Amino acid sequence: MKHTLTILAALGIIVSALALREHYRTEGDAPCSINERWDCGIVNHSPYAVLRGVPVAALGIIGYLLMAALSWRRAYQLLLIVAATGLGFSLYLAQIEARVLGVWCIYCVISLADISLITVLALGLTLMGLRRT
Repeated sequence: MKHTLTILAALGIIVSALALREHYRTEGDAPCSINERWDCGIVNHSPYAVLRGVPVAALGIIGYLLMAALSWRRAYQLLLIVAATGLGFSLYLAQIEARVLGVWCIYCVISLADISLITVLALGLTLMGLRRT
């Protein structure tokens, strides 16, 4: 299972890196600008894309790197804490996309699905580990 979780964390790193690239992109339309409801450029250039001067996508990269390391070490209880925190933050950002910006970022949605899956798997592994003790 550690390999599956590490691969999911690597997917999160890739998606976060793409979002970070979009955050700093200045030329033309975003490659992920699909229509008026799906536009990563609008989302990643909004004031909600930065937290205390740090791009949210960079925080995502750091978080997914930490989750990869915890997965590799089979530290599933710590992974659950980190993943649940990331899931809460991702849900908060999804609420902003839905209710404030009215625009979705495909990278953010993929990241939300990814962190959701990591959280569920980490929860299952943690519960299984607690049953054994």
